Amino acid sequence: MKHLFYLIFLFFSFALVSAQQTDYVDFKSANGLLGVRFESSEIGGQVWYEFEVLKSVDSIFINAVNMKIDAVTIREVDGSITELDYNNDGKKLWLNYDFKEGLAYKVHFNYKAKPKRALYFVERESEAQVWSQGQGQGTSHWFPSIDDVNDKLVFNLSVTLPKEYTFITNGKETASIPLPDNYVKWHYNMQKPMSSYLFALAIGKYDKTTEMSKSGIPLEYYYYPEDSLKAEPTYRHTKQLFDFLEEEIGFPYPWQNYKQVPVKDFLYSGMENTSLTIFSDGFVTDSIAFIDKNYITVNAHELAHQWFGDLVTATSGEHHWLQEGFATYYAMLAERAIFGDNHYYWQLFKNAQELIAQEAEGQSTSLLDLKSSSVTFYKKGAWALHILREKVGDSAFKSAVTAYLEKYQFDTVKTSDFISEIEIASGQDVSNFVKEWLVETSFPEDAVVKSLKQSQFMQECFSINCEVFEAKCLDYLVSDVSDAAKIKVISQVADKIDAGAFQNGIKVRQAIAKYVDKIPTELKFQYESLLEDASYVTIENALYHLWVNFPLDRVKYLQKTKDIRGFNDYNVRLLWLALHLNTVEYQSEKKEEVLDELIRYSLADRHFELRMNAFAYLKLLDAFDEASIKSLLEAVSHHNWRFSKYAKELISELEQVESYKQIINKFKQ
Repeated sequence: MKHLFYLIFLFFSFALVSAQQTDYVDFKSANGLLGVRFESSEIGGQVWYEFEVLKSVDSIFINAVNMKIDAVTIREVDGSITELDYNNDGKKLWLNYDFKEGLAYKVHFNYKAKPKRALYFVERESEAQVWSQGQGQGTSHWFPSIDDVNDKLVFNLSVTLPKEYTFITNGKETASIPLPDNYVKWHYNMQKPMSSYLFALAIGKYDKTTEMSKSGIPLEYYYYPEDSLKAEPTYRHTKQLFDFLEEEIGFPYPWQNYKQVPVKDFLYSGMENTSLTIFSDGFVTDSIAFIDKNYITVNAHELAHQWFGDLVTATSGEHHWLQEGFATYYAMLAERAIFGDNHYYWQLFKNAQELIAQEAEGQSTSLLDLKSSSVTFYKKGAWALHILREKVGDSAFKSAVTAYLEKYQFDTVKTSDFISEIEIASGQDVSNFVKEWLVETSFPEDAVVKSLKQSQFMQECFSINCEVFEAKCLDYLVSDVSDAAKIKVISQVADKIDAGAFQNGIKVRQAIAKYVDKIPTELKFQYESLLEDASYVTIENALYHLWVNFPLDRVKYLQKTKDIRGFNDYNVRLLWLALHLNTVEYQSEKKEEVLDELIRYSLADRHFELRMNAFAYLKLLDAFDEASIKSLLEAVSHHNWRFSKYAKELISELEQVESYKQIINKFKQ
């Protein structure tokens, strides 16, 4: 009989999954009361789910991957609470009960998990940090949830932590209650539903600053306590971005607040969890780094997702461009409001170059292909919206977007839903646009060039060809043409520039440092001035090229740059260490100390981008030791796929060297 029941259970499970559970049940809310164990990388606690049954059914499921679950109960229709029959198959928690159509139910259970993905326990500066990533990973690895994006529900979460830690999750913090033994219980509340992949948390040691949007939404910016001076440049222009997007989109920001928090070794640049963007702390920047590598594009992109992706969510991967294409496009519009039209068209141009290169490699796909690349979803999607807006006009486009969001708010959407609103608002048939931009795999270059040439700035950039007009090109460097045009000139005639080229702004001087690698003696004085620029990219390139070109002045250049670290990957500092080790006459007594510093930057407590940079220099210098090789081997299993891939490839290279191979084999045993 037991075997018969199990077969029936399996049959019904398959039938329910095939029919989509959303046809039978509508989950309304999930409430969690959790605890986190840093030392064992575990999370768990109590969960309450409320749901309404749409069709009578005798079993439903909650996604729960590799979780221990017990004490499962249900609140009966009469209010009584009884034990509930359940099955835990390691992927789903199946609740077996005679669920009646039209009735609401509430279930409760305890769980414990040690996630291998989706929730990450990391060490930063010898302190614990925990953060989640649901999209592409599965929230159900750390919290029992509904993985189907088409079932949206309200998540409310409470967590107990040591008082020195800050807890951030979706929604509004409603209380932080002191408990005995220096613990605090945090409570967060949401008001509107979302897909579970957007459910998130971050735990660490943070301070924060808050400002209010024009519409009264609290904007909360988290930062590490030691980074108080970096908070302003990191979050610079955020309020302006927020206010612009609310007005441009024409639909009020739909959540209670907007929070942003940096974390160590994040999987991506950022993630648009509902009301809580988590982003890589590699984007935490000072005022100098802001010039070269700032957070604005990621900031604007994840913020735009709060509407496109969080408020309205694509029903499936086929319609993923409705999230990424829209977020990319609206981020570009927001940056345009700050940096101007030329910046906007330059971004369009760079995106087009990537798409053309992708097509040249035979990798172009349809925007409606769920296997398309990020370049297609993000950049072709943004181009499609740019072209569509040109076709139907600003007024019709904005009206359609507003109507689209109003109609499908807190729901899921397909491409046809958006196109329908466009055709209603514009009164136009856009089927040709759909075919050319959304369905076809090719990238419409002719339409792209025609659109770009509407910009005088782009016409100017297109007209520059130094192979044909070399003399005129050099004149451009002391004219009023755009910096982008001057940078193009320098890239083409770097060996022919004169002192006048150095009189330009920081971006043009940055191009000189990048492209002029053979420095004429008559330009030495001007080139040395690049070391004074407020640009870590410029300083890094200028230091290296000066060191190579003028050996007698190496000590002077190293002394001048000895206190500069650069970006969070220490680009300037690591170059300085490598040059130090190759400058015999400079601080000869400190060579061992310098090498030790370089090796330390490769160890596990450092940010993965810094470690990658350190490994690259250790390879260049042929200076790996046992500690750095052990760290490299550990990096193979790092949760960040880019770092893991890099480590695997570097190990393969090192194994070709017998001395390194012996050390690698020693640690592999």
